Amino acid sequence: MTQAPVHPRPAALARWLWAVALLVIAVVAVGGITRLTESGLSITEWKPVSGVLPPLTDAAWLAEFEKYKQIPEYREINFGMSLAAFKAIFFWEWLHRILGRLVGLALIVPLAWYAWRRAVPAGYGWRLLALAALVGLQGAIGWWMVASGLVDRTDVSHYRLATHLLTALFLLAALVWTARDLGTLARDPAARPAPLTGPGIAVALILAVQLLLGAWVAGLNAGYVASDWPMMNDHFVPRGIDWSNGVWFAVTNDPFLLHFLHRWWSWIAALALLLLARVLARRGARVEPALLLLVVAAQMTLGILTVVSGISMWIAVLHQLTGALLVAVTAAALHRLGRRTA
Repeated sequence: MTQAPVHPRPAALARWLWAVALLVIAVVAVGGITRLTESGLSITEWKPVSGVLPPLTDAAWLAEFEKYKQIPEYREINFGMSLAAFKAIFFWEWLHRILGRLVGLALIVPLAWYAWRRAVPAGYGWRLLALAALVGLQGAIGWWMVASGLVDRTDVSHYRLATHLLTALFLLAALVWTARDLGTLARDPAARPAPLTGPGIAVALILAVQLLLGAWVAGLNAGYVASDWPMMNDHFVPRGIDWSNGVWFAVTNDPFLLHFLHRWWSWIAALALLLLARVLARRGARVEPALLLLVVAAQMTLGILTVVSGISMWIAVLHQLTGALLVAVTAAALHRLGRRTA
């Protein structure tokens, strides 16, 4: 069989990765709905292949419901739930898992095609394989997260939830970065991948802290401890923080303290991102600074509205969706910063 000639297609690969990035954003948004509707433990088994189809008969639905009745969440929180209510929460968890599988297929199948056609530019094969492997790892992390809530808890571990969410956002940033590298390569065949600069690392770390705090707030339902702003239950520093197990335990587990930290670290993250926007604007960039300003303002506004609405589900989902968009825009902006220094 004659081997296909080498014909790199960086522009086509860039468009493909942008499409996958949009799918990841959709998965993150549906993950937010799954969490807010307390749907994440409705499917008690991990079946990567057979789990693609939901129950199709009454008997199958009753069997799934019986499995759910064996876990603490049902016995201690949802005891007496109707089959119709179970079907509603099952749907969101099933959709979340299906979208995760679609991300995997959207990476692996085109990658195999492009590799067979020898359309992957030199030096990018390993990176694309790593992205595909990361999707598989993300699926395993998702089940590891769910498993934490099936035996001795009525919810999942907030540490594992944070790992699951941050891995998805890292994948999103890596997709955007690689798509921009390939787009640059399409315009200039001599272009090399953009480096992540020292200031870029600082901005990324500041944003990562905010994302971690947000994931812990979500995992501990800490958003519900106060519904006023800027005060928390009429106090700037909330009362009720439990310091009895030490500072580190409070910083990583106390709902009042984590809600407080998430609120105010957001201003540090916003400042870092706005400084990034200013630097890029001074260097002649237009799109990235404008997008940073828009998305940062939207995310801050939605965060405040989420609190004062008493955690309105759809506002909270928009907050998570915009957080994913912020990660994508920040990755694009940091890539632009790196291209200037390359």
